[in-house]
Amino acid sequence: MSESHNPGDRPRVRTVEAKENDAGQRVDNFLSRHLKGVPKSRIYRLMRRGEVRVNGGRVKPGHRLEAGDRVRIPPVRVAEAAQVRVPAPLGDQLERAVLFEDARLMVIDKPAGLAVHGGSGLNYGAIEAIRKLRPKCDSLELVHRLDRETSGCLMIAKRRSELRALHELLREGQIEKRYMALLAGRLPEDRVVCRAPLAIRRRSGERHVVVADDGRTAHTEFLRLQNFKKATLVEVLLHTGRTHQIRAHAAHLGLPVAGDTRYGHEGMNRQFERWGLRRLFLHAHALRFVRPHDGDDFQVSAPLNDELRTFLDRLP
Repeated sequence: MSESHNPGDRPRVRTVEAKENDAGQRVDNFLSRHLKGVPKSRIYRLMRRGEVRVNGGRVKPGHRLEAGDRVRIPPVRVAEAAQVRVPAPLGDQLERAVLFEDARLMVIDKPAGLAVHGGSGLNYGAIEAIRKLRPKCDSLELVHRLDRETSGCLMIAKRRSELRALHELLREGQIEKRYMALLAGRLPEDRVVCRAPLAIRRRSGERHVVVADDGRTAHTEFLRLQNFKKATLVEVLLHTGRTHQIRAHAAHLGLPVAGDTRYGHEGMNRQFERWGLRRLFLHAHALRFVRPHDGDDFQVSAPLNDELRTFLDRLP
């Protein structure tokens, strides 16, 4: 069953049974699929108010469904879903940003400044835009996330079975994720490993990640690529996938990511801006894993764009 988009339809409560291929899916993603175009922020409000139920009970957005679960989907006005409008230039940009696509998986080079999904005042993000570009694909879901200001490789599953398999690989740490970052300051060694636990705190209503004894295990590896007078270009290997992990660990080392307005150094950021940096210098440049369905060694990469390369050329 899918959400009707006939303007004359009156929204009503629906109960949808999770099928075999829905098993393991997060309930918020399940709702996004059945409430096409409704922002995630709206879905989360519905869940907080208890309007969404699974087998008669309240659940959190991260609750994973099992086959046979009965999901109560509250009425949502069609006009609300119709508010999603993806600008044509963005659609064109994302078409050019496709790094890989087959019947199961799509990988795009997400632009910096584009959120991965709508919410928090945003009507759309990368996933909503991709759904507009591929209207015949009814199972498009984010495999993972990138911060809004981070560019680079973003995986989008085109089948439920692919999403479940890739989530399993992520949980088992079998997807190699490599980033490129410019750190404010000099990395003291060729290789620096940070294992400081990370916890999410709220500051002025915003999420802020801090190193804390009660935090979750986090493991980041920084590899020096090039020294500059006041900065270091590094490759970063993520061994866990915590919120803002690279940015928080870099700041903990006293070497925040260049252009980071949340965890960075204001004075250094002003200097980087004078040299031409207009964004966070953090780019997800490579992914590698063994594809579950055929055992192929899958590799994809996205080079630094011209803006970041030009900025590096200007650095002393």
